Amino acid sequence: MAWYDNPFPAAKPIVAKGGIRARSKRGDFATKWWGRRWLAVLEALNLGGRLQRGRTYARKGQVLDLDIEPGTVRARVQGSMPKPYAVTLGVRKLTPKETPRLAAELERNPYCLAKLLAREMPPEIEGVFEAADVSLFPARASELKTECSCPDWSNPCKHIAAVYYLLGEEFDRDPFLIFRLRGIDTAALIGSGPVATLFEPPEARVDDLAGEEPFWEGGRAAALDLAAEPPRDPAVLVRLLGNLPFWRGEQPLTETLAPAYERGAAAALALLVGEGSGER
Repeated sequence: MAWYDNPFPAAKPIVAKGGIRARSKRGDFATKWWGRRWLAVLEALNLGGRLQRGRTYARKGQVLDLDIEPGTVRARVQGSMPKPYAVTLGVRKLTPKETPRLAAELERNPYCLAKLLAREMPPEIEGVFEAADVSLFPARASELKTECSCPDWSNPCKHIAAVYYLLGEEFDRDPFLIFRLRGIDTAALIGSGPVATLFEPPEARVDDLAGEEPFWEGGRAAALDLAAEPPRDPAVLVRLLGNLPFWRGEQPLTETLAPAYERGAAAALALLVGEGSGER
């Protein structure tokens, strides 16, 4: 019998209500390279059936809540006992000496800095971290400190695995959560680099219109010819913002809110063209 096999049958977990369900129903939890890199550390441990049960827990919503703080992840997972198990996952934060080195390396790499400003995680970022003599992802299991209040002697257990898989899926959506976990202030890190100035909006000055006398004189209403058309995608803003962290809905957030945005857009259009103005 292998070391990771449990001689006792797996207990059936209590069905959780309002838990965090993984978005993936089958197959891989992460599709982006950084999400897969995060999960690679866990899956390299060869935990046997615990990995499969962890995936099942993540997809069934057994993780009740999950909080990411610099250096620490805390979660509650509903198992077979009435009281949920407390899971803690610790990752070493960057030291005060390491962060300035990382910022200096980013300034030498405008491409990576520009990608980060566009909220993208380029593969070259790992080289930037290596040049600063730090790591973005845990390279081995010894760099992780995991605890669970369950009686399972194996560490990581299936409850820890469930949290780990949900983290991988959420990192896939928002790579800057990895920075947060490593204790990196993303805004401070990329906000002062040379490429950041390219993304600063130009300053608007009132005296730019000083020469346009008719604009300031007033007394005559401008003739406006407004043509109103319904938007092609009323929910474009929420699609750009993406899903909320650890969204609990059965459907993706964009699909849940899209009907409300469509009704709001129709009401706004009717108000603009004069329909329903008497109702307000």
